[in-house]
Amino acid sequence: MRRLTRIDVRSVEQPVNLDEGDVYDWPWLYAVQAGQWNLTDSQAKSLREFLLRGGFFMADDFWGADQWDSFMASMKRVFPERDVVELEDKDPIFHTVYDLDDRYQVASEGSVQRGRSWKCEPCPDHWRGIFDDRGRLMVAITFQSDVGDSWEWADAPYYPERYAALGIRIGVNYIIYSMTH
Repeated sequence: MRRLTRIDVRSVEQPVNLDEGDVYDWPWLYAVQAGQWNLTDSQAKSLREFLLRGGFFMADDFWGADQWDSFMASMKRVFPERDVVELEDKDPIFHTVYDLDDRYQVASEGSVQRGRSWKCEPCPDHWRGIFDDRGRLMVAITFQSDVGDSWEWADAPYYPERYAALGIRIGVNYIIYSMTH
């Protein structure tokens, strides 16, 4: 973010525990492998409160029906009354800084090493989310993509530029969107 925008951000991530009160110190949460979650009721309550206070959450890098079901079991504890929807190309999050009408599955580093973009078959990419009552996207879900690996491996000579470029643009859009909506 510092290299591509004028936003002054930390240079390293800050692990956040939903069981501790510091979750409210951060405007943006990111989780990988959320398909292995099993949030407790107190963690679900904390995440719900964080999101309803205006926080933003991105879930990334989980694959297949079993991981989706596990993720949804936890998210239903967070928002039993809200549906997860497929995001449309016209959604503002895809047009905040970059126009991202032509998105595709972002490969993990391991998948690139195996010469493919997926971790399971069939597993097409999905861009999903949960909106608040005012229409603000508060949960962005990159299901069956690994956007985080595109950030982590963007400078590796063997990691394809097309994945790194898309992943970085997605990250910039999601962060700017979360700060302006």
